[in-house]
Amino acid sequence: MRQRSFIVVAIAVALLVVGAVGVYAYDKTRADLIANGVTAGGVDLSGLHRDQARQKLANELATPLDRPLVVHYAGRDYKLSARRAGVKVDVDAMADDALDQSRKGSVVTRALRSITGGSVHAAVPVKVSYSQRVVKHWSAKVKRKIDQAPRDADIDASAGQIIKVDSRDGRTVDAEALEREIGTELTQATADHKVKVPVQSVKAKVTTAELAKQYPRVITVNRSAFRLTLYRDLKPVKTYRIAVGMAGLETPAGRYAIQDKQVDPSWHVPNSAWAGDLAGRVIPPGPSNPIKARWMGIAGGAGIHGTTDIGSLGSAASHGCIRMAIPDVEGLFDQVEVGDAVFIA
Repeated sequence: MRQRSFIVVAIAVALLVVGAVGVYAYDKTRADLIANGVTAGGVDLSGLHRDQARQKLANELATPLDRPLVVHYAGRDYKLSARRAGVKVDVDAMADDALDQSRKGSVVTRALRSITGGSVHAAVPVKVSYSQRVVKHWSAKVKRKIDQAPRDADIDASAGQIIKVDSRDGRTVDAEALEREIGTELTQATADHKVKVPVQSVKAKVTTAELAKQYPRVITVNRSAFRLTLYRDLKPVKTYRIAVGMAGLETPAGRYAIQDKQVDPSWHVPNSAWAGDLAGRVIPPGPSNPIKARWMGIAGGAGIHGTTDIGSLGSAASHGCIRMAIPDVEGLFDQVEVGDAVFIA
């Protein structure tokens, strides 16, 4: 009886040993096989050997990610190749991670799962990288091409007439947001590799509608027509006959502003050859002072003043200043302020 029991136990042990060896051997044959339910980067690798998984990952992840990325704005495309961006998909590491997930658990657990068709339900994250330095530099380059500074509304003058320069809003690219969008597109195989530029509007500080408030009074001087025009709220209100600088001592053209105003000013004679013995002197108000009634300085010693020599009006007769009849200069003086714009053409 004891002998029989021993034989039964011995047989049972032998069967267990044989079974364990068999299970181990069976598991060994599946050491390179990925379990059902294992994905890598969203790609199903169930039942594939490592090399097969690696090839599938290369086809379904690495190949799509090798496409160029396109940033489109205002009818223009900016392209960044995957090679330049340094895109790299580590399919070897992903295949190895998928195998590691498949080999979790005991030999018995793995064997039973395989025999019964069980699944692991493991998701290996995609292992893709790119050069952040390159993307940052490239994003900044795109930003420089797209950015546009706003333009404030302003005025100019031609032939004594004011010309309005309309305002224009600018735009600026959010470079950090653009970098994030590019990074996302470079690392997602299912993405279309097209990036919408994150652009923000930049408003002009002075709009066209605000120009009249910005320039309540403006003087324009048309030297060839010997006309000075006063504008109020950018509309002409009065035009005066004037004299301007003679040849060699021309009234300076350009954009200026009234720098100072004086009633019955003294004349600070320029230290120039044409002034003769008066050069450098100061002539007080009176009969010998050619600057009559009012003075409005504009630039480099030149200004607007009255004259008793009304016969010179309508000609190039002064030494650079703008001459007006005394009643006219007095009327103009009372209507303008220091800082008002003066355009001389």
